[in-house]
Amino acid sequence: MKKTLYLLLLLISGFLASCNNLETYAEQKEKESKAISSFLDRDICVRDENGDTVCYVGKIEAITEKQFLDQDSTTDLAKNQYVLFSNSGVYMQIVRKGTGEKLESGKTARVICRFVEFNILGDSIQLRNDVNYWHPNPDIIKITNYAGSFSATFDTEYNGGGAMYLQYNSTSVPSGWLIPFSYIRIGRQESEDEGIAKVRLIVPHSEGQVSATSNVYPCFYELTFQKMRD
Repeated sequence: MKKTLYLLLLLISGFLASCNNLETYAEQKEKESKAISSFLDRDICVRDENGDTVCYVGKIEAITEKQFLDQDSTTDLAKNQYVLFSNSGVYMQIVRKGTGEKLESGKTARVICRFVEFNILGDSIQLRNDVNYWHPNPDIIKITNYAGSFSATFDTEYNGGGAMYLQYNSTSVPSGWLIPFSYIRIGRQESEDEGIAKVRLIVPHSEGQVSATSNVYPCFYELTFQKMRD
């Protein structure tokens, strides 16, 4: 009897300890918010597993959407500005608006996307397709503009899917990735002095890929977009 009672007490204490170790969703969101705030104030180089610099982020100056629009929908690179979209919590820096034209309302396009995905909570690169291994097999986004509202999926028709699809087993494009398409052009580079669209994003879990959404962590992205040939 005493042995049974002792085992029962052990089970109960173990259960209570495990419950205490579980974070609530509110606690996870609070941790995410603090991680993003810290990231904004860090002077950071994003490095790969070899210690080589992939991109330099630096301390970020957050600006409002009004200031962004007043600046002709640009972010001042000299000040390392990122615009905060308050409805989504996504921060965006436009490095280059790109060549060609914006995607018109009612039109659909296939866009090649190269990216670096940095897990802000994990403080490390989680995924990237801007390396030689992925060059023959890029991520392709099929995107449609519905009167200024964008919908997109990862297209697996041409190559069976790129890094995002193969890593996360989902054709869902992070909704945070769609925000830049209201402001960038998605043509192709035709001359040396042209540059395809390039943006940097801080994407909270609610606007991120499926793993970020389910595990509640934010990611930093550096992305380029280029329209596929017809």
